[in-house]
This record gives sequence, structure tokens and C-alpha cells, in this order.
Amino acid sequence: MLSGCWSPKKAQKIFAEQKVQGPFDALIVPGIPHDGVSWDTLMQARVHWAKYLYEQGFAKNIIFSGSAVYSPYYEGEIMRKYAIALGLPEAHMFAETNAEHSVENIYYSVIKGKKLGFKNFALATDPYQNFFMKGVYNGRINFLYYLPFDFEILKNLEMKEPSINAESCRKLDFVALPEREGTIKRWRGTTGRKVDFDKMRE
Repeated sequence: MLSGCWSPKKAQKIFAEQKVQGPFDALIVPGIPHDGVSWDTLMQARVHWAKYLYEQGFAKNIIFSGSAVYSPYYEGEIMRKYAIALGLPEAHMFAETNAEHSVENIYYSVIKGKKLGFKNFALATDPYQNFFMKGVYNGRINFLYYLPFDFEILKNLEMKEPSINAESCRKLDFVALPEREGTIKRWRGTTGRKVDFDKMRE
């Protein structure tokens, strides 16, 4: 979960520096595969971290992002359902279901958010993913901020898992990404070669 460049103290420092730029119009929360039964610890942490940030007033809305990539469940829809089941207001919870790679979580969420009238965004995820995304997007768009986990806060949150209807988030014609794309094409997606930065700035 952690990059050597993003120790817990480093993540804590970045969070403290970036949160003062808020409140943000929307948090962007990248998805993770779901097995249709229960979430894993990383999805749990991302949803509860987003919940904490929303309830503390750091953002007005949340966009959960992720297509059905490695399992037949739309990650963005699954996480949105968990957030609503945890008590967050449905009207401010959104799902983006086009992203198949981490960098696309930001890309498609910004495109969706701008259509909703949102102007500034904050990526809310684990330190490793924050570090990677920052390397791709930093200097290319000036309305994106970074709110990595503060583990001192996260460890004190009540990590309950509510019940949701995962089947309503199933993609019926699902084919896993490795069966649709070769290694080189997937690598291009992972490294952001498909992202149109000019379109994000429109």
C-alpha cells in the first residue's frame, strides 16, 4: 500500500498541506475490484477515508470511479452504494464507470464532474496511489489536489461494512481486461497514454 517515497509521515504532511485548499467541489475516489460478496481492506479504507473527509467538510461531493475491470462489478457503483449505506447523502454521491486504469479514474471523474459544474477536485486514496497519480498529473492541471490517507486518523475510524445489493452493479456482458487487451496496451493505459489533458482543461 505504501511507496518508499510516501511514508506515513510524508502522507500526513501532504494531507495537512493540501486540505487547506478546500473545501473541494468533489473528492475523486478510485475503485478496486469487488467479488460480489464483501469488500477488501483497501476498498474499505478508501470508502471510510472519503466518508471522513466529506463529514469533516473537506468536500461537497464524492465521485467514486471505476469500471468492471477485473471482476464483473462496476467499482464506482459498488463504492457509491457502500457510501450511501454508511449514511452519506445520495444526492452528493456519484459514480463514474468508464475508468479501467488508475490514471483514468481522475480523467473520467473530472470530465463527469465538470458536466455537473464542479471546478476543483481532490484525489482521496492510499499514499502509494496518490504518489503515482501525482507523478502523472502534477503540472498538467491546476485544479487537482491530493488527500492521501492520514493513518493516525484512519486507524481510529469505525470500519463497519454495511450490506449492499452488489448484483445491481453487475456488468452482464463482462469480459476481464486482460482478456480484452494485451500487455502493451494495458501498460499504455496504466501510464496515462490514453488521457486527453487538453480535454480536462476545457
